Amino acid sequence: MSQPSINLHGAVDLSALARPAQPGPAAPAAPGGPATEAPIVAEVTEATFQQTVELSMRVPVVVEVWASYAQGPSQVLAKVATDYGGRFHLARVDVDTSPQIAQAFQVQAVPTVVAIVRGQPIPLYQGDYPEDQLRAVLEEVLRVAAQAGVTGTVSGGAPEEEAAEPEPVEPPLPPLHAEALDAIEREDYEAAADAYRRALKENPADHEATAALAQVELIMRTASAGGLQAVTAAADSPLTDVGAHLAAADAEVAAGQHAAAFDRLLAVVRATAGDDREEVRKRLVEYFEIVGTADPAVADARRNLASALY
Repeated sequence: MSQPSINLHGAVDLSALARPAQPGPAAPAAPGGPATEAPIVAEVTEATFQQTVELSMRVPVVVEVWASYAQGPSQVLAKVATDYGGRFHLARVDVDTSPQIAQAFQVQAVPTVVAIVRGQPIPLYQGDYPEDQLRAVLEEVLRVAAQAGVTGTVSGGAPEEEAAEPEPVEPPLPPLHAEALDAIEREDYEAAADAYRRALKENPADHEATAALAQVELIMRTASAGGLQAVTAAADSPLTDVGAHLAAADAEVAAGQHAAAFDRLLAVVRATAGDDREEVRKRLVEYFEIVGTADPAVADARRNLASALY
């Protein structure tokens, strides 16, 4: 998988702003079906945010948190959203008028862009991305959304004569991938991991299964690790305390702090040897699969890892 892969559980809690209905098992939806009545790009406030989260059950949603003092919303993102013809809904949030939304997304800089799929937030990036990298990120959002059964469109997309033309139907997921996603929906991550491992046993070159297994294992490791408290716990630990720094790096990746996790484990690689170093190297490679090559931090970390090892 050449695109950035994403932790399905995101890094923030939207429950204070919206309470969407609990989704059932993800059912594949055919692209080109009836569109949801919604524009491609819309301004969203705290009063309308619940509808936006509910829309994410049917259509992938990309949220751009912007501010007037930082040159306003991105015109490049709006252009790309229009080019995609309604395959995702772009929700723009003014941080000045909707601070509670910004707080829920843990916004530290503007612009911040986050996706929502089936009510789950997915941290994407901060700052301005060039159009080619932006498209790579959005392709990954659409891929993850499709795996979750969210393939609807919004009605403000393609012109009627284009929308009427049948589009190719995406092939169904391989059986073991579908089994894994069903397990994820019911939060049985052990079963999901087992399904992905069996998929890899059948086809060791199944890159999608490799990346998805890494994500599921990250979810299982961080479920009982106390979140970002692991980062605090590792603050005074020597670099040779591999367990403490692996737990802290897991928490950072789950929170979307990819560069911090890479830097942490690269420092541990340089400070260790033998089995400890190999364990950390393998964890870094898993992170590269999870984050994906579209994130510039991955390319930098790969080069630094090679330098540290050789």
